[in-house]
Amino acid sequence: MIDKTIWREDFPTRWTDDNYTTRREFTKFLVMVSGATFVGNGYFVIQRLGNNKESYPSIEIAKEAEVAPGSVKLFRYPTHNDPAMLIRLSDGRFVAYLQRCTHLSCPVHFAAKRGRLECPCHNGAFDAATGAVLEGPPPRPLPRISLRIENGAIFAEGVQGT
Repeated sequence: MIDKTIWREDFPTRWTDDNYTTRREFTKFLVMVSGATFVGNGYFVIQRLGNNKESYPSIEIAKEAEVAPGSVKLFRYPTHNDPAMLIRLSDGRFVAYLQRCTHLSCPVHFAAKRGRLECPCHNGAFDAATGAVLEGPPPRPLPRISLRIENGAIFAEGVQGT
C-alpha cells in the first residue's frame, strides 16, 4: 500500500501557518497602485500644461539674396540636433519647416517642380506653402518655423505645430 501523505515530508507547511492574501487585500493593493499611477501621470500632464510656452532662440538663418525662388537652404533649428529647411517659393515668399516627416521622422526633401515636400520612406507628401499633408501616411502637417525678415536678413523665431 502506498502512503498518500509522503508529500508532507517534502512540503512541511501547515495550512494554519500559511499566509493568505484575501481578495479584499488584493483589491486594495490594486486600487492603491492604480491611484499612484494616476497621480504620477497627472504630475506630467500638469507640468506639460503649465509649460506650454516654450522659449525659442531667434537666430539668423540666411540673407534674402542667398535663396533664389524655387530653392532651399538647410539649417538647424531650434537646436543643433533639429534639421530644418528654408524654402523660397516660386512667388518669392519664404517658408521654413522642420525637416522630419511627422510619420516616422524620415527627412523630407523639397520637390520644386511639384511644389511640395516629399518623404521617400513611405511616399508621404506635404504642401510646400502650408506644410499640410497631401498624401501618404503622415498623421499631421509639418511643424512650421516662424520667420521674421528684417533688413534683408531672415530670422527663425519659433516652431508652430510640434
